[in-house]
Amino acid sequence: MQQEDLFKKLTSHCKEYGFIFQSSEIYDGLSAVYDYGQYGAELKNNIRKYWWDSMLLLNDNIVGLDSAIFMHPEVWKASGHVDAFNDPLIDNKDSKKRYRADILIEEFIEKLSEKKTKEVTRAAKRFGEEFDEAMFIQTNKRVLDLDERINSVRRRFVEASEKSDLAEIRQIIIDCDIADPVSGSRNWTDVRQFNLMFDTKLGSISEDASKIYLRPETAQGIFVNFMNVQKSGRMKLPFGIAQVGKAFRNEIVARQFIFRMREFEQMEMQFFVRPGEEKQWYEYWKEKRMKWHSNLGFSQDKYRFHDHDKLAHYANAATDIEFAFPFGFKEVEGIHSRTDYDLSQHQKFCGKKLQYFDNELSKSYVPYVVETSIGLDRMFLTVVAASWEEEKIKKENGAEDERVVLRLPPALAPVKLAIFPLVKKDGLAEISQKIRDDLRFDFICQYEEKDSIGRRYRRQDAIGTPFCITIDHQTKEDEKVTIRYRDTMLQERLPVGKLREIIGEKVNMKSLLKSL
Repeated sequence: MQQEDLFKKLTSHCKEYGFIFQSSEIYDGLSAVYDYGQYGAELKNNIRKYWWDSMLLLNDNIVGLDSAIFMHPEVWKASGHVDAFNDPLIDNKDSKKRYRADILIEEFIEKLSEKKTKEVTRAAKRFGEEFDEAMFIQTNKRVLDLDERINSVRRRFVEASEKSDLAEIRQIIIDCDIADPVSGSRNWTDVRQFNLMFDTKLGSISEDASKIYLRPETAQGIFVNFMNVQKSGRMKLPFGIAQVGKAFRNEIVARQFIFRMREFEQMEMQFFVRPGEEKQWYEYWKEKRMKWHSNLGFSQDKYRFHDHDKLAHYANAATDIEFAFPFGFKEVEGIHSRTDYDLSQHQKFCGKKLQYFDNELSKSYVPYVVETSIGLDRMFLTVVAASWEEEKIKKENGAEDERVVLRLPPALAPVKLAIFPLVKKDGLAEISQKIRDDLRFDFICQYEEKDSIGRRYRRQDAIGTPFCITIDHQTKEDEKVTIRYRDTMLQERLPVGKLREIIGEKVNMKSLLKSL
């Protein structure tokens, strides 16, 4: 299946089964803004809880925070967002489409890298067991040419970005013969910067109202509360502050479903350390965060680290954890060594000391910071994309059938257990409802009595329910039910009294956290 077709199926599936809807859809929608439906909201809550609990329950030196969306406008001057929070945009004169110039160049570099990978893969098939990959990469002319081009474009791009040389960024697009993905046209405008922050007015009278911003990130709420948390919690370095919250960016080029939105949710943790120790903590959190992702059980081939070619002005090291979406490897989480930039800037602008007194060293200093920042919405898309599968199955009569299944980790699944009476009569519905009422305080259960058992199974497969039980006439005699497992479709008889223990152990968040 073409990756583009797969992505269309994913987005269609999310709407059809109540995961995600276009915001204000009855009014033709609002671009790059989405609502989470009944199953989407539950899945999102479970992902959020997995992150939050992994930070706070598994780390004695990390605490939580919930800072306000509205902040004093000086916060954003100190952080650099007012003057430097920009994207380089470029328009195609023929298609009238607008793009981020940096992403066009990065996607071009990625295509060159894919060509190199294909060359190596073809050679490996051709030479078999005798293939020496390292030697091939070092000696093959086509691979060497691709490497040279990749490095050349990357060097030019990094230098231009560091100098904010918009003319050179446009020239790279021209020299690389980068075409509009929609029309194929190469008729580009100049590159210009666009500030991404939303602003609004604070005050009861418009004439007296002051200009404030909707926060473009949640990190600054942590930094301005550093002293409050440290003193009230008597926190000792190293320690972290975690936060989940909404952020807002006026994305002009918003595409790829919920991957890039104007209103989104971040899960961020700022880890405060001694100056000079930031690099070792940076490596520590790289390993910890990748383990958090891989712990969900998805293919390791779908994840990779991507070190930044161009570091932000505040960072001395930065990498992204990327996932192989249907539209390519893209960032899900960033790990950054932010130095002491943020606290030093706020100390300078507010005129108050934001320093930590280190008893062991008998001196005060501005701590350094290692940040882990993950987009909750992107993580949602990661989980759905990694779990979605369209598979062919054989019926008992030998005929082929198809099913769409979301192989969600049981602890994240929006519905843990579906309960079906075989028929609505003969008291089976009442027995089923009693089982639901007994289990509903332990995990989310769904009761269904309409349609055939087969159709009910298919619907639960599509929303990712890991377990279904059927109550039949035999249940009245032996107090056992038939449990059906989503991933294998195998069935077995179990006593009703053991359902809570057997299912609860597999869907409990505790089991996921214990494996970290």
